Amino acid sequence: MKTPSRRDMLANGISLAALAAFTPAARAQQAPAGRGAAPGGPPPPPVIERFDPAFDALVDSTARIERIVDTGFEWCEGPVWIGGADGYLLASDPRANAILQWSPKGGLQTWLKPSGLQTPTNPAVHREAGINGMTLGRGGILAADSGTPGIIRIDIATKQRTVLASRFEGKRFNSPNDLCVSPTTGAIYFTDPPYGLVNQATPEQRGEYISPLREMPYMGVFKLAPDNSVTLIGRYLMPNGVGVSPDGRVLYHTDGNFGWVRHDLDEQGNSVSQRSLFDRVAQKFANPRAAGDGMKIDAAGNIWTSGDSGIGVFNPQGQRLGRFRIAGSAPNCEFGADGNLYIAGGTGLYRVPVKAKKLMTKF
Repeated sequence: MKTPSRRDMLANGISLAALAAFTPAARAQQAPAGRGAAPGGPPPPPVIERFDPAFDALVDSTARIERIVDTGFEWCEGPVWIGGADGYLLASDPRANAILQWSPKGGLQTWLKPSGLQTPTNPAVHREAGINGMTLGRGGILAADSGTPGIIRIDIATKQRTVLASRFEGKRFNSPNDLCVSPTTGAIYFTDPPYGLVNQATPEQRGEYISPLREMPYMGVFKLAPDNSVTLIGRYLMPNGVGVSPDGRVLYHTDGNFGWVRHDLDEQGNSVSQRSLFDRVAQKFANPRAAGDGMKIDAAGNIWTSGDSGIGVFNPQGQRLGRFRIAGSAPNCEFGADGNLYIAGGTGLYRVPVKAKKLMTKF
């Protein structure tokens, strides 16, 4: 994709602060390429890298990354832990329109299919018809449904789906991708890129849209209030992962073109300011998806985000503490009540013991 012009970005509601990421000086700061697989050889094994002594409080020095599922997913996404230490992990497969369950005793099995779009998938228009991001809330599983498209609640016992929101200002969402719940207000924040659609490209200048399913003239970050009213937080080119701070006053989200964005929130959870969280190019390291996929915020407010050649860990000030470096893709992660961080990795799953705790919510 070509570098967007100043006019393009302002037309899409991007703040002036984000423009700085596209200056020649910023582009010159791109880090050198990292390690990768030798041509024709196997991928390198996953490793844990420490960049700051503060990382030792989150991950023990003896911890190792273990691949627990090799195959079974077309594309592993949105992991969420259900229950206590003896519970289980659910992970979505948006391309297969399914949610899979994994536990040490039961292994991998299908939990729900179809997970998203309930009518037959049309390969000509649906790239990912299933659920993507998931989290706990409202007494069940809250999910970003790319295929419906909308934000839904799934009852864990009955697996019954309830659509909470599918439109904004009369127009259907593009394909909701990820979501989180404010621990202070119960608001659901979610991103709505077009990744679930075939021919998902950004609208052309003349306003024509390639996918026949697109109704919105933009992609956005939204707030779904407890009464299910929807508010636009901001328009972005390719919003993706999203997370909220433990005090509910900071919203973070990734964007495929502008890196990681921070919104300061008022007591009601509405955005009062926004700015670039980290320099867009300095994040890239070696991964073209370094602008970010999914993210989780731990109980201490640290940001665990995909895109840093695996899962990168940053403190709230933007300082990089450590990295779980994984060859290929690591689009999201989840803190299990069993003391492990679970990492979605392409067709499978990884886990690694961590000392960090999951940010819990009462909603």
